[in-house]
Amino acid sequence: MTNNLTWSDFEKVEMRVGTVIAVNDFPEARNPAYQLVIDFGSELGKRKTSAQITALYSKDELVGKQVVAVVNFPKKQIANFMSECLVLGAVEGSQVTLLQTERSVKNGLRIL
Repeated sequence: MTNNLTWSDFEKVEMRVGTVIAVNDFPEARNPAYQLVIDFGSELGKRKTSAQITALYSKDELVGKQVVAVVNFPKKQIANFMSECLVLGAVEGSQVTLLQTERSVKNGLRIL
């Protein structure tokens, strides 16, 4: 089933590019996950999130990786952690492949 959006609906979703600068284990999460700190540049700064991406990514390979995230959702409490954005990925079962730009871009750039 397809729900059609208007252009103004789409523009409300603020997707930005950021670079992962820190990754920690998140043992309190219900499903295996990491806690990420992502730098979205000078306008938005650094935001924290949790991500269930442990099946395909190690902590070491995530640091320095640019990702795409929704930055205008309300903050969400996940166990003992406050998530401030939503990292986007393609989901197949428990495997999540992160969305990225084709090449490195400036942190904070908007996805349209």
